[in-house]
Amino acid sequence: MTGVPTSVIAATGLLGGYALARWTKKRPLGGVALAAAGAVAARGWQREAGNATAAALSGAYVAAFAGSHPLAKKIGAWPSVCAVAGGVAAASWFVVDRRKV
Repeated sequence: MTGVPTSVIAATGLLGGYALARWTKKRPLGGVALAAAGAVAARGWQREAGNATAAALSGAYVAAFAGSHPLAKKIGAWPSVCAVAGGVAAASWFVVDRRKV
C-alpha cells in the first residue's frame, strides 16, 4: 500500500467497515474490513513514525469505532461514522502523513 496515505486507509476502514456491515447485514464482515484496514494503517504508522505513534493512533482508531456507536444515537449512524473517520484521518494526517508532503 505504499503511496496511499495512512489517513486515507484509516478513514476508509471506518467508513468501509460500516458500509459493508450495513449493506450485507453481516456485522462480522464489516468487522473484518475494519480490522484489516486498521492493521494496514497501523503498519504504516509504525513504519513512518515509530511504535509509540502507531500505538497512539491505533488506540484512536479503536476509540473512534467504539465512540461512533453512542454518537450515532445522538446524530445518526452515517454522520457519526463520517465524524469519527474524519477525526482519525485528521489525526493521522497531522501526525504522520504531512511529513511526506
